[in-house]
Amino acid sequence: GAIRTDPRDANVAYVAALGQPFGTNAERGVFRTKDGGKTWQKVLYINDKTGTVSLAMNPANPNEIYAGVWQAVRKPWTIISGGPANECGIYKSTDGGETWKHLENGLPQGLIGKVGIDVSASNPQRVYAVLEASEGQGGVYRSDDAGASWQLINKTGGLIARPFYYTYINADPKNPDAVYVNNLNFFKSTDAGKSFRPIATPHGDNQGMWINPDNPEIFIQSNDGGANVTLNGGRSWSTIYNQPTGEIYQVAVDNQFPYLVYGAQ
Repeated sequence: GAIRTDPRDANVAYVAALGQPFGTNAERGVFRTKDGGKTWQKVLYINDKTGTVSLAMNPANPNEIYAGVWQAVRKPWTIISGGPANECGIYKSTDGGETWKHLENGLPQGLIGKVGIDVSASNPQRVYAVLEASEGQGGVYRSDDAGASWQLINKTGGLIARPFYYTYINADPKNPDAVYVNNLNFFKSTDAGKSFRPIATPHGDNQGMWINPDNPEIFIQSNDGGANVTLNGGRSWSTIYNQPTGEIYQVAVDNQFPYLVYGAQ
């Protein structure tokens, strides 16, 4: 789901592991390495159906880490997305992953599904999350006290469309009121999540981004068409047509002999 590296020590990294998605297994949770990946320790584990899918680290204090926990099992005929709020949602560590606290104040109390989370580098008290939830409680949440309490600030459907496939949120590293959501479309807020406007990208199905920490006008944004770069905050983009990213979704044959094979790209 995600990987975060300690900026003080390149040998220390954390992985959010969803686990094998087709059944119960223990390879789920947050894993930590202190020796550059030679060995790993599982530092957060909920149960054999519940993994972690997102991580956020406070760059000013890398011992402060947030994990988005997701109960997900993929069946041939459906996807099971979401589990009870007393297990799923957001967890926080203040000691580099040694111990974790389940955050609850202001977050949904029913079922919680996929979770995306990020910390504002310019104001680490400000934490954003976008999450899937039952009872109309899905949407963008914001904390202004480092996760101690949360409020649902935006329930716009486009921010949480098809949540198992998207659900990504990224805070601007210089402006605590600016935040992006990647979904079927690509959205930006400049009022701390109260409202979002769409930004056109070269291709739909937007899956994530990296923002230049020194100049947030420069970022790389990824989607089902590939990766595109902007130098001006998304007003223009590099091309996606330099990347061989053809994706075959379905295959069919007809009734001729010999038959022809067809692919939906």
